[in-house]
Amino acid sequence: MLIPELLRFAAAENSGGPDIGSLIGQFVQYGVVGIIVVLLILGVIVPKYVMSNLTADRDKWREAFEKEREGHQLTREQLAKAEERGDVAVEQGRTLAALLQGLGHQPDIPRSA
Repeated sequence: MLIPELLRFAAAENSGGPDIGSLIGQFVQYGVVGIIVVLLILGVIVPKYVMSNLTADRDKWREAFEKEREGHQLTREQLAKAEERGDVAVEQGRTLAALLQGLGHQPDIPRSA
């Protein structure tokens, strides 16, 4: 493989470690192929199969997110209806209590022990 040889060559020239600039320069001296290899290594360009996998993965996550959001919307609607029903029940209870008190019935107050 070409890359380990270039790393060894760059390390041999500089005892302080590989010089990235000289590595890039060595790749670029090969012309367009060298530039493409540098861009692949840096991640600026990616192979088509990688991009296809990323796109498919993104689409799956987006679909899952949309389903989850729809599910939460249904839950919010059901909670709003339940709250509305609870409000109606409370109001009916108050009305009934007021009616019974108006008729002279005194509510039984539970005594704590």
